[in-house]
Amino acid sequence: MGPGTLVMAAFIGPGTVTVCTLAGVNFGYNLIWALILSIIATILLQEMSARIGLIHQKGLPEIIRQEFKHSWIKVPSLIFIILAIVMGNAAYEAGNISGATLGLGVFEKLPLFSSFSPYPLIVGFLAWCLLMSGSYRKVETFMVFIVLIMSIVFLLTAIMSSPQLDLLIAGLVPRINSNNVITIGALIGTTVVPYNLFLHAALVTKKWTGSKDLKYVQIDTVISVCLGGLVSIAILITGSLGSAEKIDSVLDLAKSLEPLLGKAAPYFLGIGLFAAGITSSITAPLAGALVICGCFGWNNALNSNPMRWTFSLIILLGVIFASLGIKPVELITIAQLTNGILLPVLSTFILWVVNNRKLMNKYKNGVVLNILGFGIWIITWVLGIKSIMSVLEKWQLWG
Repeated sequence: MGPGTLVMAAFIGPGTVTVCTLAGVNFGYNLIWALILSIIATILLQEMSARIGLIHQKGLPEIIRQEFKHSWIKVPSLIFIILAIVMGNAAYEAGNISGATLGLGVFEKLPLFSSFSPYPLIVGFLAWCLLMSGSYRKVETFMVFIVLIMSIVFLLTAIMSSPQLDLLIAGLVPRINSNNVITIGALIGTTVVPYNLFLHAALVTKKWTGSKDLKYVQIDTVISVCLGGLVSIAILITGSLGSAEKIDSVLDLAKSLEPLLGKAAPYFLGIGLFAAGITSSITAPLAGALVICGCFGWNNALNSNPMRWTFSLIILLGVIFASLGIKPVELITIAQLTNGILLPVLSTFILWVVNNRKLMNKYKNGVVLNILGFGIWIITWVLGIKSIMSVLEKWQLWG
């Protein structure tokens, strides 16, 4: 097992739970194809990113900083990466903290939780303490354990629901229209998480030492992403069982589990959302700190001062955004949509590096990988643009 488990834990967060449930509630099985496309895209892009990190034993920002010789290219590129990662991760962190808060909300009536109101601060503090422990292994072990618990919950629920095979097959046929394009963009954004590309490249250097380990990197990536994708599909299937017309709270989300779990459904889902929120609340600031330290050439050891100051700032921004009074479900969906828009831009750097013969030598992309990689890149651009247009149209209507 390698950092692929952290990648899986990062995208199986409250965003996945919320967006996949919304997709199931609103569109049934019709968007399963979008999830499968997202899983394939994640495997391809994460493998490329991990391969770059393994061969060079450096993170992506370090490579860009060293290989872009002209300052008129290097400086704007690094500034964009910093802004995209910091602001994107702050928004994503707010969604993660809101997701964990959403999960805790179901316990508000219990005596133990009755006196606690600053849930975002509690969640943010817990994530901060885990990162301050200074050990990647401790963080990884904790996250794997939590994600396994939540995954089992949704996989068992999906299996027990006995989904109809013909509807599942029909859901493999792509359908895009003005009603579902934002949800499709959010599904892609919650699965192919842009900061995971940077996180993966940095973490493989701490696990493996060179090209001889490439097969282990690839196996770790494929298994982890496929398992995470299976959980996402299971969440969508359970969401299709729901009867909620809109989703504002964990009680609305839990309606999809009521046929099987009865009154225990809200508590079941509350624990799952809290677990998902905590795991993703760790990876977002961790990835952001690795990127920032890489851009400036700072020490990226987890217990170094630059790393600690940077991930503390991202957690603080996430806590602040999560405390602004925006409904958690809305904030989570906005964060996933933001990811879907950032993805095609940030993946451009991945494709440039992995096709640079000087940098990658015999480990550069082959023809098949390039066809698939650029095909996915074009699809994400189209969906990102359509998502922006749909959001702008809605804002005009609201105005």
